[in-house]
Amino acid sequence: MSARERAGAAGALRLTETAPGGGCSCKLPAADLETLLAGAFGDGDLAAAAGSGRLICGLESGDDALVVALDSGKALVFTTDFLTPVVDDAFDWGRIAAANALSDVWAMGGEPLAALNLLAWPVEVLPLEIAGEVLAGGRAIAAEASCWLAGGHSIKDSTPKYGLAVTGLAEPGELLRNDACRPGDPISLTKPIGVGILNNRHKLTGEVFEEAVATMTALNREASRAARAAGVRAATDVTGFGLLGHLYKMARASGVTAVLDAASVPVLEGARASLAAGYVPGGTRENLDWVRTGLESDLDEDELLLLADAQTSGGLLVAGEIPGAPVIGEFVAERSHRLVI
Repeated sequence: MSARERAGAAGALRLTETAPGGGCSCKLPAADLETLLAGAFGDGDLAAAAGSGRLICGLESGDDALVVALDSGKALVFTTDFLTPVVDDAFDWGRIAAANALSDVWAMGGEPLAALNLLAWPVEVLPLEIAGEVLAGGRAIAAEASCWLAGGHSIKDSTPKYGLAVTGLAEPGELLRNDACRPGDPISLTKPIGVGILNNRHKLTGEVFEEAVATMTALNREASRAARAAGVRAATDVTGFGLLGHLYKMARASGVTAVLDAASVPVLEGARASLAAGYVPGGTRENLDWVRTGLESDLDEDELLLLADAQTSGGLLVAGEIPGAPVIGEFVAERSHRLVI
């Protein structure tokens, strides 16, 4: 019996019951985050940072990671990500959180080199054995990714949180940026959507969705390598802001419009039924509200909510075609709306 099962037998809370939100749906809303960053850094600071020698990629386009040039001709990629429990199985949560954090390096076209653990734990509520399972899950994913993982930082907290601070290496000429989309570029997506809705159902009912877990723990490494091999120069990963939110960010940063074929978007089994049953995370609704002013669509509200669903450890959204990834639309010249469905 695992530590999680022993805790459950003793009447302890399920992991997902210890947090008000789960996974990347617990992110600050995109609109609030942009206001916060603009106030903290200012447009002038962002513009100066974007042209300051070694700094290749900073805050200017809201990309997935910080990228700094090295004298060797390589570039360092820095990112961090942590999240609240998205599933009740502690080992799986660790795997999901680690895969999600590493993904930002692949989304930039880099390869993870080393990582540090970030752990917050309610020691009065959950046994440390469960935290050990979380760390073991993170270690398993780091090993799969051939990324060194050691140490980090831990604190006591009322809500459990886990993630990684990751450093990667990249070739500056092969970076995948969110501001490099061009008219005529096809739009590809490497994982199905719907995990936010399914995770919310799991939190509320205890039902386990193995396909969702498999999707969230699948690494974006091969998709990133395939994109670079195909000469792609624009990509991002689909996480808390949903497919529509991340597509909107790419289109806005690149000065183009994204035309999406909703029928071509892959969706996890059970996501539509769960949506119809009302298992919609609050973050998903916030995502849709954020993009509405830049959206032109005749789709009904449920379909738009599905497309805006807050993902955890989602796939790569690629401005180009790569093997095995469905094409779900095209970037076109700028129009009155950033998103057209």
